[in-house]
Amino acid sequence: MKDDRRSQFRDAHSDRSSAEQVPDTPQTRAPAYRLAFNDLDFMCRDELRPVRLQLELLKPEMILNERGIQSTVVLFGGARIPEPSKKSEARTETLASLSHYYDEAREFARLMTEKSMSTYGREYVVATGGGPGVMEAGNRGAVDAGGNSIGLNIVLPHEQAPNEYVTPGLCFNFHYFAIRKMHFLMRAKAICVFPGGFGTLDETFEALTLIQTDRMNRVPFLLFGEKFWRSIINWEALSDAGTISPEDLDLFRFVETAQEAIEIIDNWEEEKD
Repeated sequence: MKDDRRSQFRDAHSDRSSAEQVPDTPQTRAPAYRLAFNDLDFMCRDELRPVRLQLELLKPEMILNERGIQSTVVLFGGARIPEPSKKSEARTETLASLSHYYDEAREFARLMTEKSMSTYGREYVVATGGGPGVMEAGNRGAVDAGGNSIGLNIVLPHEQAPNEYVTPGLCFNFHYFAIRKMHFLMRAKAICVFPGGFGTLDETFEALTLIQTDRMNRVPFLLFGEKFWRSIINWEALSDAGTISPEDLDLFRFVETAQEAIEIIDNWEEEKD
């Protein structure tokens, strides 16, 4: 049936090619004459926002499905955390002191990618925000293991190119933060969060809220760096105030090393039962 439809109807590629070869006249130069799907000014109108949202959701989903990727392990963390060899260039002493988490993220991603490769790259694929810092470390660790990894970049006011370690065919770019967040969590089998700033905190609490409200299945939720996390968030105060339930503090675990994180993920099903 699919082949029959193709034989009966011209596809969009053919129509676009034909439209580009029409005679140059005042009529064909007019914006109204452009094919709607090939008219960027039209596609960027406010009224087309629902269509753009759908396309941004659909494109990565189709590519990930075509690649057979069924589950991911998500790494969130600061873009400003340097690798240890460059910690002297860090903006603050605190950032320099956090540089060892670059290596932990890299090692964790390497070990997790080895696990992924045992499933032919279908399960436990490392996914990051595709940028520098902890994100770079995650994609770099996947390269260390000889495997693939995902980068979910976002258009920002300042230019941000994907880091060089993201698998090119799995490197996506988003305009809408909401759709990007959906892709982070739709396939997540584990969430690992390293020290970071507003973006990291946003992603952390978004995911915790989805799990807390049963909109997302509970998965290993690991916060690297207990000292950092306790210094910026008084978790127990939330429970004591009654704004969260005491059991909500069990939705996440603190870890320090890649190996510790791997062990929790490997034993998750037994712990959950």
